[in-house]
Amino acid sequence: MSSNPNNEQKRIRSIRGKLQSMISLRRLGGAISGSLGLFLLIPLVWAVYNEINICGSIVLSNRHFFSLPGNINTLAYSIVEPSGTVVFTANASLIVYMAVGIAGCNLVLSVLGTLFSIPSEQAKINKILTPIDALAARADEISNFEFNEDKYQLLENAISKIEPEDNKEILLHDAELQGIETAMNNLIGKMKENYRQQARFVNDASHELRTPIAVIEGYANMLARWGREDEKVLDESITAIQNEAHNMKHLVEQLLFLARGDAGRTELKLETVDITKLMQEIYEESLMIDEDHPYKVKLSETPVTVSADPGLLKQAVRILVDNAAKYTAPGDEIILGAGSSAGRPYLMVQDAGIGMKEADVQHMFDRFYRADEARTREGTGLGLSIAKWIVEKHKGSFTVISRTDLGTRICINL
Repeated sequence: MSSNPNNEQKRIRSIRGKLQSMISLRRLGGAISGSLGLFLLIPLVWAVYNEINICGSIVLSNRHFFSLPGNINTLAYSIVEPSGTVVFTANASLIVYMAVGIAGCNLVLSVLGTLFSIPSEQAKINKILTPIDALAARADEISNFEFNEDKYQLLENAISKIEPEDNKEILLHDAELQGIETAMNNLIGKMKENYRQQARFVNDASHELRTPIAVIEGYANMLARWGREDEKVLDESITAIQNEAHNMKHLVEQLLFLARGDAGRTELKLETVDITKLMQEIYEESLMIDEDHPYKVKLSETPVTVSADPGLLKQAVRILVDNAAKYTAPGDEIILGAGSSAGRPYLMVQDAGIGMKEADVQHMFDRFYRADEARTREGTGLGLSIAKWIVEKHKGSFTVISRTDLGTRICINL
């Protein structure tokens, strides 16, 4: 049920009238003040002009006064020295008449200007109030809306028919519930997308865990059958089980990191960090850890500081460096950099690896996503997802440039 149109129109007219009255009164007050100022200023200027013309300057010790012996036509202005000598005296009625005339004309013109400006002022008021009026009318309509039992039942029936796997939307076929229908469909759409992402995450995690478990089980069975007598089988099985256990531990740690992050249980310990020093540390560590690739570092000559969690930020960069080493042929160079561009700090990792197609770049930060060319290499497909989570928590972003068979450059912009 909507509000009474007549009452609404009266309310709108009342607001417009009050605004127009305020503007008109303010202009009229300014016109009166200006005219009064002109009336006082003109005789004052006339008096100062005469004293400077006769005495050469304003003499403050002289007496300056107007006198009215009879009617307004006898109004006189005099300047008298302290000794009593009259320096100047003149009839001031003409200048007063002139002041009244000029001030009066100014007042009349100002009033006429105010009257002529009323239509344009009303147009401005209408333009300002139109969206406010619409909002107020909508709010009034909502406040008077009767959400009766039938509408509750309609909503309940529509919601009860929605299934997580369905792509259907709620259809109420009720004009008064149109806004609620749109809002609920948007909410349900987001919930379904989250449901699909969680289901995909669980399926992918199960698939990734299934492989090392199957390998461990296979080698355990081999040990049970022949491992006791065959030393070669024993060594091979122990090595394979250790490797798969390490891979599974690494995968579980990454899953737990993302799960804690999604649950809001990972807090950033912010401090001032010089990213040039941080990248220098990563460069020196990479030289010791990875002997297969030559590393080069390009750092800003001046310190570049940000507010960040140094441990997490270093983890994000290390993920990028590990990926660069994984997809770059031995002997090819990997470049690390840190600095500031257009006033924004950045950390950069550039490789000369296999590169990525544009379609792969768009999904490279998705969980468990690995391009076809990358599937033959070891990895869980979670590293870049962790790096993305860390960078987003620092309110940063990525810039990725990649060309197939030429390499990839990834910048973390903070």
